[in-house]
Amino acid sequence: MDKTFQCLLVSSNETGGYDTTISTKQVIDLPAGDVLIRVHYSSLNYKDALSASGNKGVTRSYPHTPGIDAAGVVEASHSTGWQPGDEVIVTGFDLGMNTSGGFAQYIRAPANWIVRRPESLTLRESMIYGTAGFTAGLSVAALLKNGLTPDHGTVLVTGATGGVGSVAVGILHRLGFAVTAMSGKATAHDFLTSLGATDIIPRSDMDDTSGKALLKSRFAGAIDTVGGNVLATVIKSTEYGGTVTCCGNVNGGDLPLSVFPFILRGVQLVGIDSVQFPIDQRAAVWERLANDWKPAALELMTHEIGLAALPEAIQTILKGQMQGRTLVRID
Repeated sequence: MDKTFQCLLVSSNETGGYDTTISTKQVIDLPAGDVLIRVHYSSLNYKDALSASGNKGVTRSYPHTPGIDAAGVVEASHSTGWQPGDEVIVTGFDLGMNTSGGFAQYIRAPANWIVRRPESLTLRESMIYGTAGFTAGLSVAALLKNGLTPDHGTVLVTGATGGVGSVAVGILHRLGFAVTAMSGKATAHDFLTSLGATDIIPRSDMDDTSGKALLKSRFAGAIDTVGGNVLATVIKSTEYGGTVTCCGNVNGGDLPLSVFPFILRGVQLVGIDSVQFPIDQRAAVWERLANDWKPAALELMTHEIGLAALPEAIQTILKGQMQGRTLVRID
């Protein structure tokens, strides 16, 4: 346990800001945990960028290593459920928030945070998904649970070029749904078409300011990743009996909406949380992501980088300029 390893370390500086550097640490310095994992891949999420920027709502104390996702091989274990050599996935819970995270060659985690890698999914593919892909999977599962099928009509995905949105478009296309993708990026047409979107609309189409309680029915269901007035517009535009999922708030945390879509059209709003989602239900979602939900365009939504490129990528995602998924290779 006197091994050293490389990691991305975020530290506060004298000016009140935060610096990110590639640093060397010792395994013995990792927090307590049942299982020591040699990380092979991680992924970059918006929450990681917030942690790397000193956001105290995500990470309370520094120096800190972000990375809410990790996939790798068990190197040592105090748990009977995990043995050296097991290939595993860790997403959510406190990893990368207030526990040293996946932007490192090693992590230590409680046994009940860990999922076994599905046979049909490589470690690399699991981190193309990461938390964003897992959240997209939970969102699709909610639509299917409420009875949505391709013959019901078009499904809308907002923030479609982002991590959750791009995977959601790919999964829905794989399942045979017609998908309308909403994006604020004018240059995203070819990317979204390659993922399977059949129609692409600008954000302005879903930012109604008329004050109307209901709008023309356009979508059988929707996966919203941005929140705020966009989510309100989506709900008001959903057909009778449709389901809308929500998992993000980059457009704001308020929901300017009346009850009428719910009591006159029977629209259902389902909140999606991937952080505390029960461990005993996670494996089933990962199996679906590994098999019948797996997008044919999984590689097309992926940009792979190493640890050294993370500081620049973090600035890109903070500016809202990231497209698809950023896979982080941990050499």
